[in-house]
Amino acid sequence: MKNFITANNKYKKSYQKYLKFETKNMQPNIKIFWKKASGFEIQDKFNKKYIDFTSGIFASNIGYKNKILEKYVKTAIDSGICHTYNYYNFYRERYSQELINFVGSKKLKKCFLVSSGTEATEAALKFARLYGTKINKKKTGIICLKGNWHGRTVGSQMLSGKNDQSKWIGFFDKNIFHIKFPYPWEVKNTDAKNFFHDSLKDVFKAKFNFKEKIAAIMLETFQGWGAVFYPKEYIKTLERFCKKNKILLCFDEMQSGFGRTGKKFGYEHYSVKPDLICCGKGMGSGFPIAGVIARKDIIDNPLVQGMSSTHSANPVSCAAGLATIKVIKNLRLVKKADILGRHLHKNLKEIKNSSSIVENTLGKGLIASIIFNGNKKRSGKEFADFVSQECLNNGLLVCNTGRESIKLGPPLIITLKALKKSLIIILKAIKKAEQI
Repeated sequence: MKNFITANNKYKKSYQKYLKFETKNMQPNIKIFWKKASGFEIQDKFNKKYIDFTSGIFASNIGYKNKILEKYVKTAIDSGICHTYNYYNFYRERYSQELINFVGSKKLKKCFLVSSGTEATEAALKFARLYGTKINKKKTGIICLKGNWHGRTVGSQMLSGKNDQSKWIGFFDKNIFHIKFPYPWEVKNTDAKNFFHDSLKDVFKAKFNFKEKIAAIMLETFQGWGAVFYPKEYIKTLERFCKKNKILLCFDEMQSGFGRTGKKFGYEHYSVKPDLICCGKGMGSGFPIAGVIARKDIIDNPLVQGMSSTHSANPVSCAAGLATIKVIKNLRLVKKADILGRHLHKNLKEIKNSSSIVENTLGKGLIASIIFNGNKKRSGKEFADFVSQECLNNGLLVCNTGRESIKLGPPLIITLKALKKSLIIILKAIKKAEQI
């Protein structure tokens, strides 16, 4: 199989330096050396500019070199308090209040702040199980969706399912269950209710007592590799099932939160009310902050103890979080993501309809995917690799997923002109791929 993702010859010496001191398993699929960034553009070490359609992998929703972000972070650093363990600080106080107000939910009233997304999903797992055991000692089960991704630690990888990524663990929690994912090309909205209940029957015995044994259902708001959203009726059915059986509904909002999908949070597309959400990435505009936002009785459960983290509520990260919310509000980026997203998806559908190698285009707001099919010459992954590299050669950085898709997620501040330019680059790269 030909490798279409290749490093620019000028970069090779730099990459050899990294390989000398770092694990080769940390190499990015796309070989690019970042030097500077501003707005929605990045600049490499040779001063070539690129439109960033990854937002630093969906973290920099407000763009780069934002003046408000720089001001807030600098003020925090100038205070001399760059770290306070879990002791109170001014930025933590302000941020926790602003965060809850930004979420704007009648149910989600408290937060637990940590430093990474996988730490947040681990915390949600703990919260859910301790909430369940408060009701019934047997109520520790967690239902997840096959193909979803929740992180790289032991607990989060078990939530992600039995796959090549989790083989290293050597065992599997018998109380974590996985049901089928309702891919939209397989399940219509009108069939979603039956699909959900049939998926339960495939995994659980007929007399399985969900009310007694299941604490929570955790799901990605959309399946990450392809920005694959669920049929709305599927999530509505799932919510009704949770209410009936006193099961917590938890959304992993790492990629979908903070305006990315044209809503403040992706779960809003389903018109449901979760009990917990896990956030990260765009939460701090590149600074390490993540968290669980949940019902008061879940987080304040007396069985929950030892919820502390070395970098939890770090003042500099909280300052970045405050700036992020302020910019999202001031620039009305949620609405902007919705408006520009409509243009993005309309044009992607047109590209799909005109291409022999594009199987599907999916997503909402400013998160999208292009899924490639194979032909007699090339696999879908090979086409994704080729298009990713060709876009890079022409000044556009896209997210190569390592499989048959590429993902697109520019900073929410991107202009319509830059969006149109990027779509032209993508179209030309796909047309060229059809000729290889």
